[in-house]
Amino acid sequence: MSKTRIYWTLQITGWTVLVMYEYLLYSAEYGFDSNYFFTSLANILLGITLTHLYRLVIRRWNWTALPMPRLVFRVGLSVLVLGVIMTAVNVPLDKAVLAENLVNHPFLFWGYFSGWCKNLLAWILSYTVYHYVEQNRLADLDKIMLKTSMREAEAKVLRSQLNPHFTFNALNSIRALVMENPAKAQQSITQLSNILRNSLLADRRKTVDLREELKTVEDYLELEKVRYEDRLQYRLEADPTTLYWQVPPMMLQTLVENGIKHGVSKVMGGGFLEVSTELEEQLLLIRIRNTGTLGTTDSGGVGLLNTAERLSILYGKYASFRILQEKENVVCAEVRMPMLTDGLHRFSGEVAPSTQEES
Repeated sequence: MSKTRIYWTLQITGWTVLVMYEYLLYSAEYGFDSNYFFTSLANILLGITLTHLYRLVIRRWNWTALPMPRLVFRVGLSVLVLGVIMTAVNVPLDKAVLAENLVNHPFLFWGYFSGWCKNLLAWILSYTVYHYVEQNRLADLDKIMLKTSMREAEAKVLRSQLNPHFTFNALNSIRALVMENPAKAQQSITQLSNILRNSLLADRRKTVDLREELKTVEDYLELEKVRYEDRLQYRLEADPTTLYWQVPPMMLQTLVENGIKHGVSKVMGGGFLEVSTELEEQLLLIRIRNTGTLGTTDSGGVGLLNTAERLSILYGKYASFRILQEKENVVCAEVRMPMLTDGLHRFSGEVAPSTQEES
């Protein structure tokens, strides 16, 4: 049932029950009076009309958005005004119909006025409080939607980032291969094309299969091997049960790029990079190990902050990211994330970005 139908049902039922209850009490004491019965019907119509006018006013001028003192003043004034109107209409009617029963009531007006004000106050408070709570709920919902839109826009930017230096270096490496090894150059062009395509598609997708992300990483590492040759050794090990797990696109590639740029490339003789995935306590655990040390350079933080922020946007407090010095010359980046479901988008949390940066 729509809110409008519920409103009118409550209006008609509420005023009918209230007025007819008073009519039945009167009839039980004084006997049935057809004229007073029609007066009661008029009161039902008048009560519905006046309270509906109040509803139109409160919605038209958005009273529930006012500060509480101003809202309370308007509610109180409305009760008094509507009470005066109901009393002004009822006293003449009842005097004409029930004169013999009202002759001993010197404070007739004030008795009617207090009675109607009590009934109107109950209605007005009920409706105003409901409308106030409903408006605040909608306002909170609008804020959540705005925040979600902003975070989604931010996530699109983060997903689509690809280091332009990598593209430049890859093209230079391919150019050197064109004459020396045309077949390898052709393969490298295909690999670069795959990476660029995935980068362009990243802003359209929140997540991708892990196997797809690993293929992008493999293409990236093969292109880097053209540049570093034997100075770069890598290995990819993925648990088969994790291959269809949903992960943020280009996130793994960003971490791998960070490991090479701020780890392997800083070592004179080169080094290694290893990517492994497994399931651990219902979470996907991704480890990226590479040659390198932490804390000796100020560069490399953008990729790490990017990863932490994207995990926060998608998973909130349910995901974690850290980077540590695993051994003397081995840095390890670890990402833990749950299975992505629609429910996770309704929660917010923090994934603290690592304060250390890989070098």
